[in-house]
Amino acid sequence: MDPELPFLTIGEMGMLRDIYLKDGHTVIVLTPTYSGCPATDIISKDSLKAARVVDPNAEVEISLRPAWTTDWISEETRLKMTENGISPPIGESHDRAFLTGDGKVVPCPLCKSKNTKMVSAFGSTACKASFTCLDCMEPFEHFKCI
Repeated sequence: MDPELPFLTIGEMGMLRDIYLKDGHTVIVLTPTYSGCPATDIISKDSLKAARVVDPNAEVEISLRPAWTTDWISEETRLKMTENGISPPIGESHDRAFLTGDGKVVPCPLCKSKNTKMVSAFGSTACKASFTCLDCMEPFEHFKCI
């Protein structure tokens, strides 16, 4: 599971890039959401622990190329984010305005209103921004396009 979004797996987030056999043991290839992601160590350890149930010699490889992108998050996963109160990434990663939320309408995942306001470009993690819905008055986080 993703430690920062525990209702999603690392596969659903697009961080599980590959699993292959090398010299008779399993190699899990992970790409963190960004190179300085503090959850990378936890994700690596959890993945290794799970893999070693099947293969005691399994290893984890961290790959930073290609860089992770929110484009790897499926529509089904985005729906799960919304169902769990997180506004999913909107658009594609090449539109840098989505990184800051400037000029972008971010709907409230709770009441679906488009009358929202960014409170802070950074939320509980660097990849999320804090918003408030001006209709239902509830705070929520928006997962930025990266």
